[in-house]
Amino acid sequence: MIHRRQFLRFAAAGAGSLLLAPHIVFANVATERRFVFIIQRGAADGLNTVVPYADPAYAGLRGDLAIDTATALKLDGTFALHSSLAELSKMYAAKQALFVQAVASPYRDRSHFDGQNVLETGGVNPYQLKDGWLNRLVSLMPKSKGDAIAFAPTIPLALRGNAEVTSYAPSNLKDADDDLLTRVSTLYDADPQLHALWSEAMQARGLADQHKAGQSPQDVGRTAATFLGRADGPRIAMIETNGWDTHSAQAGRLGNQLRGLDALIAALRDGLGDNWAQTTVFVATEFGRTAAANGTQGTDHGTASAAMVVGGAVKGGRILSDWPGLSAKALYEGRDLAPTLDLDALIATVAAESLHLDPELTMRTLFPDRPFNKALSGLISA
Repeated sequence: MIHRRQFLRFAAAGAGSLLLAPHIVFANVATERRFVFIIQRGAADGLNTVVPYADPAYAGLRGDLAIDTATALKLDGTFALHSSLAELSKMYAAKQALFVQAVASPYRDRSHFDGQNVLETGGVNPYQLKDGWLNRLVSLMPKSKGDAIAFAPTIPLALRGNAEVTSYAPSNLKDADDDLLTRVSTLYDADPQLHALWSEAMQARGLADQHKAGQSPQDVGRTAATFLGRADGPRIAMIETNGWDTHSAQAGRLGNQLRGLDALIAALRDGLGDNWAQTTVFVATEFGRTAAANGTQGTDHGTASAAMVVGGAVKGGRILSDWPGLSAKALYEGRDLAPTLDLDALIATVAAESLHLDPELTMRTLFPDRPFNKALSGLISA
């Protein structure tokens, strides 16, 4: 038998299946600032994203995978962006983007599952913590009307915890017609619980229908902007991107991945309009990739990578890096870019400054076993 609680859950999922915007999670809090976390699942190659073209060891380590300096988008005398990041390059020039190189979480063992667990929970070791740092961030904010809403088959670990989240799973089923929706609405009118739940789902459906969002990066960015841009809408979002595990044929695959990320963020910017000025987007991956190319024109699991801080609220136009170099002696365990900046401290500082929270309290709440780094302050406009 299906119990009432289960039925409510199925009803929500059924209503949500009318939506076509997977892998987005929203949380409602009382603020006009927006904070978006984009996770790159699969260990994105930071060395070919924020390219250290001036390091004398880079070209030799990467061989044919090395980014051509003639096509790279120069940021300064040391670093350049991959040519697929044209819009992010423009944001950097407009001082709305900064890039962080040689950054890593405390995790060092190169397992995707464990690395993502550490990144999303904020623990020091895998499975140490059960809830996510993004959920704990929500708990620091005054609560707005409504709970967090997930447009994904499951709620990402980073947003699991005490803050209420409702998940709406996308479906391949044909959209329900208006007649069916009207009949279901009438059926639920007399039930206080089902009526409220159904009304909320229909409101979400109407917003998503403004763009008929599909699964392209632009669609995801536009859909996120639709919700985040509402006066009474959510203010915290998480967007999942996959496909960053490039063990072979990396050149074309990474180019496509970065092009999609570039398009997603640009669509979010354009869709938010004036609200972009109060928005921060933080992009990070579970770990980086090896400094040297492998034998199949790819790279293997590494350690340090690159992160991005983008948005109208960002004090951009700069590179944040204590660059360790790529010489044989400088590589971590003789194979990886060595981490010199703490990803956890960076996340806490950016989140706190973006949402006008106390940075040290935010660090203790999000990453309880990690040290606060006061030197990272001043990344976001007041």
